[in-house]
Amino acid sequence: MSSALDLRPLRESADFRRLWLTGSASAVSSQIAVVAVLFQVWELTGSSAWVGAVGLATGLATGVFGLVGGTLADHVERRGLVLVTRLGTAAAAALLAATVALGIGSVAVLLALVTVQTGCTALGSAARRTFVPRLLVRERVGAGVALDHVAFQVAMLTGPALGGILLAGWGAQAAFAVDAVITAAALYGVARLPRMAPDPADGTPRSTLAGLRFVVRSPVLRGALLSDLAQTLLAMPIALFPAVNAARFGGDPRTLGFLLSAIAVGGTVAGLLSGPVARAVRPGRTSLVAAAVWGAALAGFGLVDGLVATLACLAAAGAADTVSVIGRGTLIQLATPDGYRGRVTAVEYVVGAGAPGVGNARAGFVAGFAGPEVAAVTGGVACVAAVGLVALGCRPLRDWTTGTSDTAG
Repeated sequence: MSSALDLRPLRESADFRRLWLTGSASAVSSQIAVVAVLFQVWELTGSSAWVGAVGLATGLATGVFGLVGGTLADHVERRGLVLVTRLGTAAAAALLAATVALGIGSVAVLLALVTVQTGCTALGSAARRTFVPRLLVRERVGAGVALDHVAFQVAMLTGPALGGILLAGWGAQAAFAVDAVITAAALYGVARLPRMAPDPADGTPRSTLAGLRFVVRSPVLRGALLSDLAQTLLAMPIALFPAVNAARFGGDPRTLGFLLSAIAVGGTVAGLLSGPVARAVRPGRTSLVAAAVWGAALAGFGLVDGLVATLACLAAAGAADTVSVIGRGTLIQLATPDGYRGRVTAVEYVVGAGAPGVGNARAGFVAGFAGPEVAAVTGGVACVAAVGLVALGCRPLRDWTTGTSDTAG
C-alpha cells in the first residue's frame, strides 16, 4: 500500500476534494471537445492543413495567454480569476454547440471559438495550479500534484473514447454541449474555495519579465524546466506513430490506436503507484532520472520490433513521464515563493503544453528524410544526453529537498 496513490489529500481537505472531483470531470469533457473539434474541422474542410491549423491556433493561445495568466495570478485574487476564465471556457463550448446545431459551417468561426476557449483555459491555468500548495499542508503537496496528474492521464484515456461515442450517436453538437455543461458544473468546486489572494513578499517585483528573470536566475527552477524541454523538444514520438504503424504493422488502424493509448496507460499505472514519488525527499533528482528513462524508452521504441515490445517501450516512457511530472511539479510548487508562483507556474504550463508541438514537428521533420526509427532513436539519445548535462551542471536541482524553505535559489 505504501506504493499506491496517496489519497490523503482527498480525505484531509474537503476543498481539495471538491476541486479535484470537478476538475477531473472537466478534464474528461475537454478531451471529448478535442475529438469533436478535429472531427468537425475535417468534416468542413477535408484538409489536413486545416486540422494542423487547430494545433497552431491552440498553441499560440496557450503560449500568449498562459504567460499573461501567470502575471494576473500574482496580481489579482486567484479564485475569482479561475471562476471568470472557466465561465468563458464554458461559454465558448456552448457557442460551439450552437454553431453546429444551427448549421453554421464556417471553419473560421470554429477556429475562432476554439482559440477563445483555449485562451480562457490558459489564462486561468497558472492560478488553478497554485491552489494545491495553498489547500494542502507542505507534506501533501506532492500527493496533490500526483492526483492531478492521474486525473489528466485518465482523461486522456477515456475522453477520446467517450467523444467518439457521442460523435457517432448524436453528432458534434452533443459533444460540445456535454463539454459546456460539465465545465459549467465544475465551477462549483472553485466557487466553494476560500479567497486565494496572492501573498507576495515585501519588494517582490510584479511584472512578467521579473517572473521570467526569477526563473532564469534560479538554478533549481532553471534546471527543472530545462530537463522538461529536453523531453518535450527532443523526444516526442506522436508524429512518428503513423509511419511506424505503416512500417511495422501494415497501417492497421487498431494498432495505431494502441500506440496512441500506450503512453497514457503507462502514465496511469505509474500514477496509481506514485506514493513513493510523491513522498520523495529530493524530487529534482527523481525527475531527472525519470526524464532520462523517458528518452531511453523512446530510443528503444525506435529500435525494437513487434507489437508487444513496441507497446512496452511506449508504456515505460509514459510511466517515466508521470514520475518526471510529479517530481518536477512538486519541486516547482514548493521551491517558488507565493509572490512568484503564478508566473513560474505559467512558464511550466507553457513549456509542458506548448513545447510538445515543436518536439513533434522536429520528429516529423527528421523522419521525413531519415525514417521514423532514426528520428526516435536520435531524439531519445539526445534527450538522455541533454538531461545528463543538466544533472551534471545543476547540483542545486539534484540536492534540493522538500524540507528546504520557499526559495528556488
